[in-house]
Amino acid sequence: MAKIAIDLKSGSIKKEDNLIVGIDLGTTNSLVAYIQDEQPVIVRDAEGRSGLVPSLIYFASDTEVMVGDAARSHLVDDPGRTIFSVKRLMGKSFSDLVDYTHQLGYQILQDDKDRLVKIRIGDTFYTPIELSAHILRELKKRVESELDRTVDKAVITVPAYFNDAQRQATRDAGRLAGLDVLRIVNEPTAASLAYGIGLSREDSKTVAVYDLGGGTFDISILRIEDGVFEVIATNGDTFLGGDDLDQAIVSHWKDQFELQINSASEGQVLRLEAERAKKALSASLDFSGHFGSVPVSLSRSEFEVLIQPMIAKTMICCQAAMKDARLDPQSINEVIMVGGSTRIPYVKNTVSQYFGRPVHCEFDPDEVVAAGAAIQADILAGNRKDLLLLDITPLSLGIETVGGLMDVIIPRNTKVPCGYARQYTTSVDGQKNLKIGVFQGERDLVANNRKLAEFILSDIPPMPAGIPKLEIRFQLNADGILQVVAKELRSGTSQSIMVKPQYGIDEEEMGRMLLDSIRHAEEDMQQKALAEARNEGNMMVQSAGKFILQNKAWLSPEEVAQIEDLALQLSNAIEEDSKDIIQTRIESLNAFTTPLAHKALEVHVAGAMKGQAIK
Repeated sequence: MAKIAIDLKSGSIKKEDNLIVGIDLGTTNSLVAYIQDEQPVIVRDAEGRSGLVPSLIYFASDTEVMVGDAARSHLVDDPGRTIFSVKRLMGKSFSDLVDYTHQLGYQILQDDKDRLVKIRIGDTFYTPIELSAHILRELKKRVESELDRTVDKAVITVPAYFNDAQRQATRDAGRLAGLDVLRIVNEPTAASLAYGIGLSREDSKTVAVYDLGGGTFDISILRIEDGVFEVIATNGDTFLGGDDLDQAIVSHWKDQFELQINSASEGQVLRLEAERAKKALSASLDFSGHFGSVPVSLSRSEFEVLIQPMIAKTMICCQAAMKDARLDPQSINEVIMVGGSTRIPYVKNTVSQYFGRPVHCEFDPDEVVAAGAAIQADILAGNRKDLLLLDITPLSLGIETVGGLMDVIIPRNTKVPCGYARQYTTSVDGQKNLKIGVFQGERDLVANNRKLAEFILSDIPPMPAGIPKLEIRFQLNADGILQVVAKELRSGTSQSIMVKPQYGIDEEEMGRMLLDSIRHAEEDMQQKALAEARNEGNMMVQSAGKFILQNKAWLSPEEVAQIEDLALQLSNAIEEDSKDIIQTRIESLNAFTTPLAHKALEVHVAGAMKGQAIK
């Protein structure tokens, strides 16, 4: 497959210059690296000391945004406008995060527990994709400043345990930041490359990569042979990391020293002091600090007792991965430690004892993934001819969803052959037929992409909206032939079509499509957010009408009038072009109706139980 190089400054398609950067988009810190003289170079700050860009975003106003170290002090003085650990929010719904929100100083919306989360800053609503794009822009700016040239292509790493939604969110964040994301690479694969494992075709090894970062943990078992990396097993927890170790110290100090937390700012002060203690105890046996006027302390042995349950959870994941790989610990040739939390002596010793061998921790565990990402980028650039690169699909493939949105099922640069499926449902009661439009391209609205095919899934049994389970499966073979299968899972009704996606697109047209997607990324994201807000608003208005009909027997006239008024305000907002106004109206309607919904449940349960004997 041909590679297309784009000069974003001139807007022209240019000759391939083989510069692709590697990015480690981390929960706590992020880094960018590139290859120079066949060696990875971590881009460092102006003083040349640290390559770490703290994954922090502070909104001083709606137009002024600070990223990295500049945002750190605002964790304490303005926590409601300072975002941290956004990686944990990628591809997540509110129900995924309900047990975590108390640890955040900023507001996550709970208007619909099953929708992807939004974060409210003042009167503006952001997605994790938009927030992550701010971090990626800072990394892009940093590497462009060092190299004195435009950088528009990147490889971005993610935990091996990330699902499709999280990977797609990471791609979208890159595009919004002005980067053509050529590949999403598993962090364990990048770490192995950084240690040189697999760079030689003579390498034939089984490698375990233990990655305990700020917010995520994963263990991956890789089989490397003839320059080909194969992940044979992976396990982990996308909600276990250094943040949780910090929280364990916070909880311990609260109990031991009877600390009172009276504000989000004080909570951040204590969390940062706990983080300082954790780092200090990797080199010292004791830590002493202060929370306000209260002295706090912690010994290494106490710390190890606190974190033992969490490290034990990581070892259970290791055992599960080994079982899935059908291997025993003695079968592992190399063990690589990744992530800042692996500096903790207790962690290194526990992992070493389990695998029965010394672990690799020679490289800075914070930088090893970014270095490997740069090596992977160099491979994609074609500068390492001895390593295998499999064919990839040149443009994303997806379907049209409500509001004219493009929902990507097979992302651009996915290795082929491949197959992916997603589940959908209906938006109208009693819907019997579903039109499925298949599109190719990188824009968020299908109107800006290339239509490949359209077919009808008919004879769906009539059910209320949201009840049917519709699976759309894309299967792309090595010849670039796409088979699309739509199936209603409850009834078994199905329909399929065969498409050749690449037909009729030359390199220049493909390059223009890619360039347009990056040029218009911010505009597309705004249009997508508006369409999604309108879809959500329409569903809320319909639900409000149904709620009144189903519960008018006990709702007071004042309650009915208030619901109707809030629904009307939302309907009017939907006609406007502000997703933030729509979201504010959704919140108002949701805030008023949620207590009534709880009351409705009690009324219906009481009615169902009436006249029944309790045995």
